[in-house]
Parts: sequence; C-alpha cells; structure tokens
Amino acid sequence: MKKYFFKLLATALLGTSCSAQSINSNTNLSLSDKKATPETVSLYKKLNQLTQSGYLFGHQDDLAYGVNWKYENGRSDIKDVVGDYPALYGWDIAGLEKDDANNIDGIPFVKMKQYIIEANERGGISTISWHFDNPATGKSAWDNTLNSLKTILPGGENHQKFTSWLDKAANFLLSLKDKKGKNIPILFRPYHELSGGWFWWGKGNCTPEEFKNAWKFTFEYLQKKGVHNLIYVYNTGSFNSKEDFLTNYPGDNFADILSFDSYQNNNDKEGTKFIAEVQNQLKILNEIGLEKHKLIAVAEAGYEAIPDPKWWTGTFSKAIGDYKISYVLLWRNHGWQEKEQKMHYYAPFKGQTSEKDFIEYYNLDKTLFEKDLKKIKN
Repeated sequence: MKKYFFKLLATALLGTSCSAQSINSNTNLSLSDKKATPETVSLYKKLNQLTQSGYLFGHQDDLAYGVNWKYENGRSDIKDVVGDYPALYGWDIAGLEKDDANNIDGIPFVKMKQYIIEANERGGISTISWHFDNPATGKSAWDNTLNSLKTILPGGENHQKFTSWLDKAANFLLSLKDKKGKNIPILFRPYHELSGGWFWWGKGNCTPEEFKNAWKFTFEYLQKKGVHNLIYVYNTGSFNSKEDFLTNYPGDNFADILSFDSYQNNNDKEGTKFIAEVQNQLKILNEIGLEKHKLIAVAEAGYEAIPDPKWWTGTFSKAIGDYKISYVLLWRNHGWQEKEQKMHYYAPFKGQTSEKDFIEYYNLDKTLFEKDLKKIKN
C-alpha cells in the first residue's frame, strides 16, 4: 500500500524541486494571521510539504454518522471500507449562532467538539464551514430574498447581532484544545461557495466590495477575540477565469488556501463535463496559487450515490490529475432522505457499488489518509 509514500515524503521534506504545476514547497508561504499559534503555523507548513506527496482525502461529518448508522464510537464509512480514517474531517457550525444544541445536520456540538479532539489526537485535521442563518430575515442560509450582507457591516442594522454570532463562534473555536491545552488548528471556510447566488452572502446578493469588507471584518474580529488557530480558506463555486475567481477576493493578507467546490450531476453520467470543469478550474487556480504563494484545494466534491462503479479511479482521480492540491473533501453520507425519497451520500460504504474501486483509489500513492499523516512528524 502506497509503497512509494516514504520516497515521495522524503522528497517533500528535503525540498527537492518538482514539476511546474507545484506550489514547490514555497518558502514564501506564510499565514495571514501573523499571531497564529505555533501549532497552526506548523500545520500550514505541513500542508505545503504534503502537496509534494499527494493530497489529503476528507469527508464531511465522517465520525458522526454514515449510511444506516449514527454516533457509534470509532466508526466511519471510510474506515469500514479501507480500514483507515480520512486525513481530513469536515464539520459545520450552523446553529451555533442561535445557541442550538445541535448543528444544521443534527450533530450535537458537544459531540462535534469531541470528534475534532479525537481526530487531532490521531493526527487527523479538521475543517469548519458555517451555513449561518440570514441575519436580516432569521431564515436559513439559503434565503437570498434580501440584500442582507451589507446589514452585518459596521453601521448596519444587524452588525451587533452578527458580532454576537462571531463571539459564539470564537468561544467554540477556542474550546477546541488538545491534551496539552493547546488550541487545535482548524481550516476555517466561511462564506463558502461565494460565487453562487444561493446563499445570502453569494453573487447577486452583495457587491464585491461589501463581501470583501464582511470577510475582512470577520477575519479581524476573530483575531481580536484571541482566535489564532485558524487557516482561512477562500472558497467559490464554478468560475471561468482568474478575474472571475478573484472578484470577491479580500486580498493576500486575509486568506491562506484558495479553493472551489464541484459536483458531478446525473446529466453527466460519463463524467466528461465534470473532468473538464475541474481540470479547467484547477489550471486557473494553480496559476493564482503560484502567483500569490497560496495552497489550493477542492473544498467540496462528489457524485451523489456514486452510481458509477469505477468513479474514483475512472473519473474523480482524472479530474484532479497531476495538480498539487492540498486536499479534497467529499460531502456527507446522510443516507436515506425521507423528504426527497432518495439516498444521499458521497462516499462509499460496505457493499456500495464503488467500494472496490475506492479501495484502489485509497491505494494510490497520491491519496493521503490518516495513517499516512501518522508517519509524518511536524
């Protein structure tokens, strides 16, 4: 399994030059938070080094539930299939702003906190997004009926409400500590899929300048609250040019990883469109990453219910190609959705059609899972 891993890792840690498509273990990489904790700085350097070996495989809500199970200690659909956990775990803190006990997917925050701590102890990494409610209407993140984002800016009618939300997020993020009492580093992905129009912070619901100001305010406010364990992930949906991707970009001093989300749809059963789109966007993003000395990633991806038995090696791996991305995160394994009357999952489980192909994908040298991270010392 991954027989060339140590050879590749040695190359990465020795700083050997690599292909033109690589960030090249860039010594100019530095976190936007100049007061970031040593552990956070170390993780960012580690993520950069790992791009020479491959990319981290991640899965949303992996430890909390899977298809036909929930809250079983130590369980994971990924681990059931390959005997290993993902290297990266995705979580969402929507609900925190309302003092809910559970997040948007029904996960108790006390459990989420424990999962993040447990993963960190094993060497795993966690990333957090935030589907926070529309502050102007009180409805969900998908309520885009009002130009709400400008109301959270300083002087806006919902500014005080929004800062109280950030206070709650700060408290949660600062509560994530390891056994030594050190804050656990988190890849923080706020205002995700910002180029889409479906969220209240998305395209058409605010001006680029308003978005930039909201991002910068969030960034600076969390630091004022003493939160220095975050690696900030700027995230879009689809885009067609460098200018398109950077329309709402707050600046090099406010983001650490550049990313986008991409999903294959049922009207693209062969995956031709998906491969072409991801390849095109990675080509553009790689150029931006090299120019700006930033890591790049596919922050969400997948094909619902994975009906293609060879999807992982036949489509997904081809979509990523040889680009030196930091990580990819597959969306959650919810299982049966009563309302939609269909199965909703993006990673395989025991007996799923693509299970055998996923094992082949797992054994590829460039796909890094949690056991791979254990072999690496910070």
